[in-house]
Amino acid sequence: MTLPVNLPVSIILYVILAATVVLISIKLADYVDLIDKKTDIAGAFIGGVVLAAVTSLPELFTSISAVVIVRQPDLVIGNILGSNLFNETILGVILILCAKAFSKAQVGTSHLKITGFTVFIFLLMILSSVLGIDYTVFNISIYSVIIIVTYALSIKFMASDKTDSDDTTDSALTLKQIITRFIILALVLVSSSVFLTLVTDSLQENLNKAGINLGKTVAGALFLGVATSLPELTSAATLVKKKNYNAAVGDLLGSGVFNFFILSIADILYSGGSVYSSSTSLGHRYKLQEIFSHISELDSTGILTIFGTLATLFVTTTLIIHTRAKTNGKNPVFVYRVLGFGVLACYLLFIILSSM
Repeated sequence: MTLPVNLPVSIILYVILAATVVLISIKLADYVDLIDKKTDIAGAFIGGVVLAAVTSLPELFTSISAVVIVRQPDLVIGNILGSNLFNETILGVILILCAKAFSKAQVGTSHLKITGFTVFIFLLMILSSVLGIDYTVFNISIYSVIIIVTYALSIKFMASDKTDSDDTTDSALTLKQIITRFIILALVLVSSSVFLTLVTDSLQENLNKAGINLGKTVAGALFLGVATSLPELTSAATLVKKKNYNAAVGDLLGSGVFNFFILSIADILYSGGSVYSSSTSLGHRYKLQEIFSHISELDSTGILTIFGTLATLFVTTTLIIHTRAKTNGKNPVFVYRVLGFGVLACYLLFIILSSM
């Protein structure tokens, strides 16, 4: 289902929705920072599970809408993978601009484990989108089952992380008032998500009519992926401004794992088969001599998967260095910036190669 609106109206609606998401996300980040300081709950858990789940609500509902309403599974793949790459790009920019402050910040060790989970899931995506390998039972991919188990493990690790915030707060709001306002804003964020999917689908169709041909995956990565990542962008920026790097990193990385969990939910709800195989041959296995020729003909989904994996490896390296710096006393600010530029380069190269 596509909205019966023209290109200018689609663009205006898209901008309005995006602006709404930004404003709401700033307040959500404020409330999460207050919850972190008013409770003994691990900051990594608050950022990586609570805030990550809320800021990923647009991805959740847009992905469900994409498979249930507009029945475009490629939009889901582009949305999820695009959002994850964009989230890591946000972290890359933080490393570039705030490397010195990041080097001195308290960052939970669970974040490194989360990036390990993310790399593992990206490898599964490579099997599907790059090599065309997928297995389904009752139209549900085995990858979805693996991702659900992986997400459950990631929650366990974040909940056990005891890295706490160093700051206190003098907010007059009680914890109950903060949580109530947090929930209300989360619901408002959800209300625009389904409509955002329809607007994105309409925008893609109108751009095609105007001679700008974008596939569903690229449209999902650029429009849905960026718009639905605006909560992570604004909330992370707000938390960094408050010097709460632990919650900020947890939000960005936790959102990535939660996004993959969303992908598994979308796969379960999609009645047309496996969403992982939407742009590949279902269950097709390539012989060794066929793999390299297949890679040379990668579509935008495969390109997105590869650069998402590379960006995650850069982030993983960053967290390994940060963890070791706690014990050896080194302050590798320059290295953090280089790795940040590496993440940013992955996103830019995806944009360039997908447009060729």
